[in-house]
Amino acid sequence: MRNAEHYSIPTTRMDTEQSGTFLVTHADSDSAMLRNVASGQVHALASNPGIEEGEVIEGAVGSEPPLDVAWNLTDVESRRSIPVERGEEPPTSQEREIAADVAIGEIAREERAGTGELHVLSVPPEEVEDALADVLDDEETLARAARLGVNRVEVRSDREEGVLSVRYLP
Repeated sequence: MRNAEHYSIPTTRMDTEQSGTFLVTHADSDSAMLRNVASGQVHALASNPGIEEGEVIEGAVGSEPPLDVAWNLTDVESRRSIPVERGEEPPTSQEREIAADVAIGEIAREERAGTGELHVLSVPPEEVEDALADVLDDEETLARAARLGVNRVEVRSDREEGVLSVRYLP
């Protein structure tokens, strides 16, 4: 039998500073959690520097030695909120045409001229309100908006036709 001293467990040191776009996924008076919207990496902050859940922060985080498991917000280039709102208008005729070509439960993604995207979902008519609520409450809707660099998200629905459009707008 070999001695344990002959075995070693390789260790890798995490990056001690990372820049990017972060979504604040949790915030209370003592701590906060940030998620890098590009990589998905989650950073638990050692304290809350005054940020709020749902905010999008362009900046940098640095890990706290010696363990490098807690992070601090070291630089803030910008800080903003992206509203995700229910639109008063129904989906456009273009959005309805796209939905007609999409199987129920599927999603079509279209680039918008300039900045943003359009997502069109075809859902059973009786499930439109639930799907709408899910999109409005989904953290990923906000993360996608941050990745795309848009300023607002508008969600439109048509209960009769089973169409839901998510508009990521400049």
